[in-house]
Amino acid sequence: MTRHRRLRLGMVGGGQGAFIGAVHRIAARLDDRFELVAGALSSDPSRAQASADEAGIARSYSDWRTMAHAEAARDDGIDAVSIVTPNHLHAPVASAFLEAGIHVICDKPLAVSLAEGEALAKLARDTGKLFALTHTYSGYPLVRHARAMVASGELGELRIVQVEYAQDWLATPIEASGTNRQAAWRTDPALAGPAGCLGDIGTHAYQLAAFISGMLPESIAADVHTFVAGRRVDDHVQALLRYPNGARGTLLASQVASGAENALQVRIYGTRGNLLFDQQTPDRLWLTPLGGAAQCLTRGRVHSAAATHATRLPPGHPEGYLEAFAQLYADAALQIEAIDAGRPPPAESALLTTVDDGVEGLRFIDAVLASSAANAAWRMIRR
Repeated sequence: MTRHRRLRLGMVGGGQGAFIGAVHRIAARLDDRFELVAGALSSDPSRAQASADEAGIARSYSDWRTMAHAEAARDDGIDAVSIVTPNHLHAPVASAFLEAGIHVICDKPLAVSLAEGEALAKLARDTGKLFALTHTYSGYPLVRHARAMVASGELGELRIVQVEYAQDWLATPIEASGTNRQAAWRTDPALAGPAGCLGDIGTHAYQLAAFISGMLPESIAADVHTFVAGRRVDDHVQALLRYPNGARGTLLASQVASGAENALQVRIYGTRGNLLFDQQTPDRLWLTPLGGAAQCLTRGRVHSAAATHATRLPPGHPEGYLEAFAQLYADAALQIEAIDAGRPPPAESALLTTVDDGVEGLRFIDAVLASSAANAAWRMIRR
């Protein structure tokens, strides 16, 4: 068995009461590849220290710029930083740590504008440091197996891509209550950027469809809408997609879909059959061949290299969201070790989502907003 050293991790954002920060901390520790040793969990020094104490973090900072410089100067400084701030800080914080020579693991979306994201991607390439973007759902073993099946031609030529991500947590104006910090910042364009639901879960849907199908659309016709009166960002998106090979697609993302919990579902149709993955039952993948009966493929009993690499437990022992998230950290650790050793990253870590995936997400956002502003006119995503 290969022995790995535990990498030192820092975190920016994710203080007391923050949902995604706690998720990142669990994911980073799950496979024992990272030790969380430093953090700038809040800009308020007392709250930052209290949050660090609660999370068992040895070194607390109240300013991320100070943290980047200080950690870079230490012999035992962090190897990587996890960025779990509101969206408007993703690019500035990531830039500071990349410039300090520290690898970056960042929550999505990459940035709040395409120009900002492209500049960050260039910086990541120029520094040679890892930039991993945490598109969680690509960490599921059966998502990776679905990708392998499509790539091997088991579905034939792809014809239709359907992806839907429905939630209901913003079906009422809870941001106005003053009690839900997540709702408050995610519906504030100064913190979340110009895309609400579109940037929050629409980018997840777009990335997952591309990850499994291996295709990016070339044009889009989209309708962006805000259902809740007074809300300053969108809470519902629907779009048509056209692919270079002639395939067609649909995408729906909604945070006002009453009764929906976290209903992310992808269906891929080819000339030989179709695949269905439902995030709420992630240990199952449905394959239906043309003219045949539906087959339920289960995690632990499919044996592609991609699925095996991302599987921890025997069949019948459910793996879920936290394990998928942890897979991104496990792959990041493999890549960081390789980069620091001056060797190519191992093949099994190659499915980690990158800064370039983040730029594609921002191109998608730009095209959706432009199309919707032109009454759902077709817009090119790339030329």
